[in-house]
Amino acid sequence: MRLRKLLPGELDDEQRAVYDAIAGGPRANGSAFRLVDDEGGLEGPFNAMLLQPGLGAALQELGSAVRYRTALSTRAREIAILTVARVRRSDFERYAHEAVAAAAGFTTPELHALRTGDATVFTDPADRLIADLSAALAERGDLTDDEFASARDVLGLPVLFELTTLIGYYSTLALQLRVFRVAAPGSLDTEGSATQDFPD
Repeated sequence: MRLRKLLPGELDDEQRAVYDAIAGGPRANGSAFRLVDDEGGLEGPFNAMLLQPGLGAALQELGSAVRYRTALSTRAREIAILTVARVRRSDFERYAHEAVAAAAGFTTPELHALRTGDATVFTDPADRLIADLSAALAERGDLTDDEFASARDVLGLPVLFELTTLIGYYSTLALQLRVFRVAAPGSLDTEGSATQDFPD
């Protein structure tokens, strides 16, 4: 870990406002994973948002919007997030959102398929379309004309906009988690330092 946890007693007013929006906002209500550690530090990508509270506030608000104020279903959203976690090899996002997905009713085979990128497990056409589009967006950063037409015709352009925004947001978090070396809780190397699965 390259960034120590910033604790509530150390925060200025702007940082505290961001902290409170995260720790007390919609993410905190019934979250399937913990947002705050035993000392009061924010888990995952949220700690780094305190470094620059003006930008951190906007980023956490975008995250709140893509999770709680879109037409994407919970299943669609978690398929997309876990696809980004796989492509970007982001252990923390996989840890956090496998818990969210399991709480939302995803099966063990579905969660395994999202880890490996096997979209064939999704027999529902809507789930399969989201899985395929999410993989294309996360892996290639684009859609072919046929993929775009399918997304437009089945999802509609507003939902496609939501999906591209969600993929971009979680890709940004994956980059920040990687740069600051934020691992999933409980993931330790032999020296007791937090680690993350980084590509070669």
